[in-house]
Amino acid sequence: MNEKATFDFGGLRLAEEEIDRRILVAVDFGTTYSGVAWAQTMKWPDASSQGLEGKSSDKVPTYGYGAVTKELRYEGAIAKWGFQIPTGAERHQWFKLELDPTQTESRDSELARLYPSPNALPPAYDTPVEKLVTDYLTALRKHIRLVLEHKLHASVLRSTPIEYIITVPAVWSESAQAKTRSCAEAAGMGNGRKLQIITEPEAAAIYALDTMDPTELKVGDTFVLCDAGGGTVDLISYTVAALKPHLRVDEPTYGTGSLAGSSFLNRIFHKFLQDKFRNIGTVDEETLEEAMEEAMAYFDADTKKSFGSTSHEFLIPVTGLGNIPALGVKRHKLRVSAEEMRAIFDPVVQKVIKLVLDQIRATGKPVTAVLLVGGFGTSGYLFDRLRSAVPRTTQILQSPNGWTAVVRGALMKGLASVTPELERVTIGQRRARKNYGMQIWSRYDETKHRTLADQKRWFGRTKCYRVYVMNWFIKKNDEVDESEPHRHFFCVDSLVTEGPPLDVTAQIYADNNAVAPLTKTDSVKKLVKLYADLSHIPQDTISKENGKDGQEYFVLDYEIQATYSSGQTIYELVYNDIKYDTVKAEYV
Repeated sequence: MNEKATFDFGGLRLAEEEIDRRILVAVDFGTTYSGVAWAQTMKWPDASSQGLEGKSSDKVPTYGYGAVTKELRYEGAIAKWGFQIPTGAERHQWFKLELDPTQTESRDSELARLYPSPNALPPAYDTPVEKLVTDYLTALRKHIRLVLEHKLHASVLRSTPIEYIITVPAVWSESAQAKTRSCAEAAGMGNGRKLQIITEPEAAAIYALDTMDPTELKVGDTFVLCDAGGGTVDLISYTVAALKPHLRVDEPTYGTGSLAGSSFLNRIFHKFLQDKFRNIGTVDEETLEEAMEEAMAYFDADTKKSFGSTSHEFLIPVTGLGNIPALGVKRHKLRVSAEEMRAIFDPVVQKVIKLVLDQIRATGKPVTAVLLVGGFGTSGYLFDRLRSAVPRTTQILQSPNGWTAVVRGALMKGLASVTPELERVTIGQRRARKNYGMQIWSRYDETKHRTLADQKRWFGRTKCYRVYVMNWFIKKNDEVDESEPHRHFFCVDSLVTEGPPLDVTAQIYADNNAVAPLTKTDSVKKLVKLYADLSHIPQDTISKENGKDGQEYFVLDYEIQATYSSGQTIYELVYNDIKYDTVKAEYV
């Protein structure tokens, strides 16, 4: 692999008349940390530059014991965030996960139950999650604005629009993606197509694959990307489909993920300290609390990152505890053996290994390499354990700048959407994670609908029996291409004496089964309701037909185009090849 300290767009330069000036800001809206990267569309680095006009920030923690956090604490009407929150004070943590209540396994994972956070308020303790996310993103946006004010001339900032790219977990529901968009819009981060949503592992993959030596890639190579962050671990796989004119990859299977990030190491270590010092009687409570806070900070900043399979023992500072030989404390240092450290790491590492092996099996292909990104992805111990667990023919590679791979990749995706010439990695075919469909009145077919014979209904205009069944327009694991919208054709009619149809609603359902059911069963859940306003369609363009019942009908054939991209779905109404921006989507 070729390690790159910065983004490299091959020295491309664009004349001002070629593209409108914009500032693109990518936000890695992580579970425990948030990262930010930004760039101007008018100023590109040449091949010898030391970085973009915009540079990626250090991560900003939402949880943990380091830098500026993605935590919130309300004091009256004032929302404090990050390092404004005093150490040890109660705060809202991991609130991002509450945007997706369908992820029960993630929210209530075994790790979360066994190792609860010592300072976290219960989910939705006293504030709706949408407010928490909006307030946090608002604070982050204001902070970004302050940074840009120090980096750019005031006149440039006043005259240049800022567009945001937000990342979300790959396993999130469409409803959670829509909530994230709504919160970002409320936080002042834009709207419509000016606000992009992309999944975290896809963003990371764009950056990680771009850093690889192209001479080491060949068509047919399959990679599993493991984005191991602070709160979640997301996995996604790609197979190389083409190398020229630039790298294009397809998904061989759909992505997976779980709540198994490195913050659980902090929680397990905290429990280790509590158990170690449970019966200490020679130290007052305040001194012990300060010593544990110091130990936690040191573990998070140093030990967690340096621990590997060949490590022997660690000395953790616990100032104030002096010498307690029975507990392994000598000269204000706590001795933690390699065996004890493995016991802290293994519950989390074993979960990650299972996720990786499951994803490898799901590809149905020989996997060339597992690419590790994210803060936890830089762990030497995780690297060694994975190398021992995967087939010998599969490499384990840690991407350069793994800590900021998501935000870097999100910025690259945003830049490529503005300037396609800069695209270095294209995600071609994705895989559908669910079955998607609608209920329709289908013409009764004895061979298909025999079990529904008692439910058939007579339709006067078409003089035939119909049954109410599911029409699955996308099935689980189907290939989905974001460059080609899915076209769903509909027909609505009304008696001419009653006037033309003015609106129509369409309920879209989702199902997680490997084989989609014929009718709406208990596993079929409401996903989104679409409201299409037809009043904009000129009445003289709507055809009329005489029904078989002798009456005259308005008959309006139209389509709804759904563009399924990485982290969002856009719906548009099309009639007579004209697009009407009149579709409203309400997610369940």
